[in-house]
Amino acid sequence: MGLPRISKLFGAVNVGSFRISAMIMGQSETGEMIVLGSGHRASQGIKRGYVTDMAAATYAIRDAVERAEKNAGTNIESVWVGCSGAGLGSRVAKVEIDIGGRRVEEDDIEHLLVAARDSIQFDARRVLHAQPAHYTLDGVHGVANPRGLHAERLGVDIHVMLADGAPIRNLIEAVQNAHLEVHSVVAAPVAAGYACLSPEERELGTALIEIGGDVTNVALYAGGMLIGLTAIPFGSCDITDTIASAFGIRRFQAQRLKCRYGSAIASPADYKDMIPVNGPGEDDGTAPPVPGADDRNTIPRAELVSVITGQLGQLTAQINQALKEMGFAGAKGGQVVVTGGGAELAGIAEYMQSALGRPVRVGKPPALRGLGEANATPGFSTLAGLCLYASEDPVDIRSVGSSYQISSSYSGLAVVQRVIRAVKEYF
Repeated sequence: MGLPRISKLFGAVNVGSFRISAMIMGQSETGEMIVLGSGHRASQGIKRGYVTDMAAATYAIRDAVERAEKNAGTNIESVWVGCSGAGLGSRVAKVEIDIGGRRVEEDDIEHLLVAARDSIQFDARRVLHAQPAHYTLDGVHGVANPRGLHAERLGVDIHVMLADGAPIRNLIEAVQNAHLEVHSVVAAPVAAGYACLSPEERELGTALIEIGGDVTNVALYAGGMLIGLTAIPFGSCDITDTIASAFGIRRFQAQRLKCRYGSAIASPADYKDMIPVNGPGEDDGTAPPVPGADDRNTIPRAELVSVITGQLGQLTAQINQALKEMGFAGAKGGQVVVTGGGAELAGIAEYMQSALGRPVRVGKPPALRGLGEANATPGFSTLAGLCLYASEDPVDIRSVGSSYQISSSYSGLAVVQRVIRAVKEYF
């Protein structure tokens, strides 16, 4: 059975420190999202989410996009770009206006969003997106559509995602140099949330932990929006480097050992299970023997697992501290979802559940038509989420009523109680 007619195309590029990946999705006339093609390659010119070599990053981005275009059988001119570094930060802010107890009309909502738009100023940092999450009536939260309801005060909770300006400009320039227009730069935790979390999980309170190559983002969702974010400069590549140092081997060998034999959970059989340090064709007789290896250059799997769990212990300690600082503790904490390339490590959910004392599951992209098995893994959650985010194209208050003037009935801003700079913690 052939594909349905595609009415819209969405292109996405996720610029990570381990891999740079691209995906092209089509939206059918019925609204179904279909993966048309994808491509990825090893990352170049990127370190901990920052562009460190413009030429190398541009080449890698262009290469990944061309692979996706070849698989999709179509070309794209603009993309939504995922960003995991650049000093990401998240704020939840609130704006209210007094409407005098009458029925909420469309004009009231536009006045409210214009007031919020004009109030967003967070020092010199760049605003990636500023989106109305939900409305409030007389301080009561969770109102999805206030039209036609009566209230004394109409408010809106705005989710503002911030980043450092210079790194974002470097990222945009790298994509533009690859002959692509940047539709928008989207924070990786926002995109991953679209792919991995259900609306109910985003509403009730869930911690989303995205373990990337060089950065682990700890994002807190509640009330239907992202309300807190902490970036930890530690990722799966750091574990690989520690394995390489511990056994005196090259990075590609350490990566193979981690992926094929590594685990976050130790077992008694690990001490008897001997694993080869070298892969097929790698032992040319010139490399020195690995410390602790036998005459066949094999080591107990327990030694590899010990190195991995030692690094995971350091990471989970930082994750736990970040969650506590964001108020995700005690009875106020809920489920944890772990995603990203680091979440593909065997036993990671069980390890983190024990370390964090919370229910933990691994987050993957949703089941989409055309999504191959290789891309239906945690490492591609952000990439798939970028396309899903693009298809919804959430309202950004910076584009609302740019020429709209607040009428005299709303003048004086006794009407507009600006508390946009006061961050309202959900927990």
